This record gives sequence, structure tokens and C-alpha cells, in this order.
Amino acid sequence: MLMLTFTSLIPNLRPPPCTADQITGKCIRYSNSQLYVLLSGLFLLSVGTGGIRSCSVPFSLDQFDDSTEEGREGSRSFFSWYYTTHTIVQLVSMTLVLYVQNNISWAIGFAIPTVLNLFALLLLFVGTRFYVFVKPEGSVFRGIFKVLVAAYKKRNVRFPSGIDYYRPLLETDLQSNKIVLTDQFRFLNKAVIVMNNDEAGNEEWRSYTVRQIEDMKSIISIIPIFASSIIGFLAMNQQQTFTVSQALKMDLQFPGTSYLIPPASITVISLLTIGIWLPFYETVLVRPIENITKQEGGISLLQKVGIGNIFSISTMFISGIVERKRRDLSLTGVNISVFWLTPQQVLMGFYQVFTIVGLTEFFNKQVPINMRSIGNSLLYLGLSLASYLSSAMVSIVHSVTARGGRQSWLTDDIDTNKLDYFYYFIAALSTLNLIFFFWCARRYRYRNYSDEQR
Repeated sequence: MLMLTFTSLIPNLRPPPCTADQITGKCIRYSNSQLYVLLSGLFLLSVGTGGIRSCSVPFSLDQFDDSTEEGREGSRSFFSWYYTTHTIVQLVSMTLVLYVQNNISWAIGFAIPTVLNLFALLLLFVGTRFYVFVKPEGSVFRGIFKVLVAAYKKRNVRFPSGIDYYRPLLETDLQSNKIVLTDQFRFLNKAVIVMNNDEAGNEEWRSYTVRQIEDMKSIISIIPIFASSIIGFLAMNQQQTFTVSQALKMDLQFPGTSYLIPPASITVISLLTIGIWLPFYETVLVRPIENITKQEGGISLLQKVGIGNIFSISTMFISGIVERKRRDLSLTGVNISVFWLTPQQVLMGFYQVFTIVGLTEFFNKQVPINMRSIGNSLLYLGLSLASYLSSAMVSIVHSVTARGGRQSWLTDDIDTNKLDYFYYFIAALSTLNLIFFFWCARRYRYRNYSDEQR
């Protein structure tokens, strides 16, 4: 953030502003050094963001003692409050910071998040002596690789008849003292079979605990859920992308005033939905729902994700209907109010409330404690893959629908394209994905790692 702030403060770190005559395409080009500074700042920002997002939630969960009822309740509600805070920050950045950048100063707009980041770093260091630090247990990926290699090498070995043939758990592996081998992905169980030649050679690469086997199974079992989440993220990306294009062709005037709403700010409606619903759900609805379902949190994690996926499909259908009405009226010279986009924004907010919050909790609680950073990273990996898939899908749809001299669904002029058809296509794709998700969810076996900790 400091480097990006400097590019807005120091004139030599950015190209000179374009004059009215230069805007047609004759602006002075940036220099290589200016581009290097900008890309370096963006690279450092990406690295820092990756480190924070992958570790912040697992580190926060380490502060809760799951051996107590209070700790389990705190860790459960943490995810909703975490995402609520995240939403509030987005609201501030898309309203206050955006206003400062557009109307006061571009440099001050960058300086605000920079100062807030420095303040957050100071708070992090101040609280160091109060944190609970979990001792690292070595490379997780190395253990996974060892299990796969051992299972492959022993693929032709018959299973022994008694448990005595299996290598006992390591006494120092405190969190594994209640784990037993399961029949799920049974081929991996062969990695723990003791062979005569296991007592010779490199013992480190021939000794495997039941925990290592079951940890590997937990990673494999969540992959289908992870894969199904990508299509949901794809729908969210497409809706957010084209909403701005739609807003530019609509009446942006706030009712009863002369204030024009910035097109990009229409997504604030989704953020407001999240910011209102999550606290309401945690403080008002959770207890009554728990009393009805007799389940901690009211509904299961995958039920949350499934409900969110239904909201995603509804969002795409509503988006298609609204876009058809907007385009038809726009072609007659009538621009409807931008607030016609409110229903789809609200529905997308509910999608994030259920699916993204549910997936965050799922990926953190359905992996072993020592793999939480990996599980939490899956959410952002899915978002990244969905972003790439979103760009590829736009290109593919544009190319396919333009064949034979036909007009493409997605053209530069939103009033002449078929964006509503594209929304319906995403809705159909999301419906198929929902069926796949239901199939995976019915076969998923929940793991309770808090019990192992106790």
C-alpha cells in the first residue's frame, strides 16, 4: 500500500495527466520504471493479502478452546462476525474511500487504507502476549506425499486380519489418540500396513500414523465440495461484472434528489444485505432454529451452502428478467431506475451470507487442525479459479454465439446484446451444479476434529 500511495503522491512515479486534446489517444506513455513501481506494489499487495487471508481465520480459531461449550459456541459464531466485519470494511471502501478518491484527492484515497493497515499491524503486535500460539508440527505436504507413496507401493498387499499388523500411533501425536481407520478411501489404509522391510532403511519415510492416513482422506473428501463451489463463484463474478454495465444505461438519480449514484456503488446493496442479515441471524434466529433442529448452529454447514446455491440460481433468473425489461425500455429511449437492480443484489447478498460463510466454516472445520491454513486457502483458490473461468466463459460465449454471422450475445453495446440469455445460461449451469452438489453432500461424512482435540 505504501508503494501504491507513493505512485499517487510523487509525480515522477506516474505518467503526466492527459490534457483535453490528448484524451483521444495521444497521452504520454508511462515509462518502464513507473510500470515497475506500480507492478511491484501490486505484487507485494497480492503476496501480503494471500498471507493474511490464508492464516487469519485459522489463527483466530486457535484462540478458542473447543474442549469447552463456550469455546465451541465462540468458534461457530466467529465466522459470521468475521464476514460481517469484512463486509463493513468493504462498505467503507466502496463509499467513503471511493468518494474521497473521486471528489477530494486520489492520494488521500490511497493514504486512508495505508494508515489503517499500519494501525492494524500495531494492534497485532500489541496483542502478541495474549495470543495462543500452536506449535508447528512440520510440513503437511510432506506427510501427504508420504501417504500417497506408501499406499501406491503397497497397493498389491493384502489387508492384514488384525489391528496388530498396523503401526501404532505415535505417543507424541496428542491430537490423534482417538482416531481410528475408516473404510472411506480404503486403498489409503494400506499405507499404514507394517512390512518386514519397513524396519530397515529410511524409517522416517516408512513410518505412518493413522492420523496421517485420515488427514489425507479429509483432504480428498472435500475436493468435490470445493469443485462445486467454483460455479457458484462464477455466477457471483458475472453478476458483479455486468451489473456496472447495466447501471451505466439506467437512471442513476437517487429518488427525490439530484444526486447521481456512482454505477459501481450499486453493489453496496449486497453488502448492506450481508451486514444486516448476519448479525440478525446470530443474535436472533440461531437459538430458535437450534431448538427446532436440535443441531448446533441451527443447520449443517452443507445445508448452508446448498441454500446459498439456490439463492445464486434465483439471482441469475431475476437478473435475466430485469435485463430484458431494461433493454426493451432502453431501446425506446426510456431509462429505468438503477434500483431495479435491487432484487438481484439482495439475492446475491444472501448467497454470500449462506454459501461463502458456510464454505469458510466448512473448509476450516472439516480439515485437521494442522491443515486449517490449507483448508481456508481453498476458498480463495476457488474464487481465483472462478475469476479465470468467468473471463474464459465470456470469450467462449461471445465466440460461439457469433458464429454464422449472427449477433453475439455479448457485444460492446449492452443495449444490442443478449445479456439476459447469458444470465439464463449461467442459471442453467448453476442448476446442474446444484444437482452435483446435492449428490456430493449426501455422501459426505462429517468429521469432528474438536472431539479429537478433547
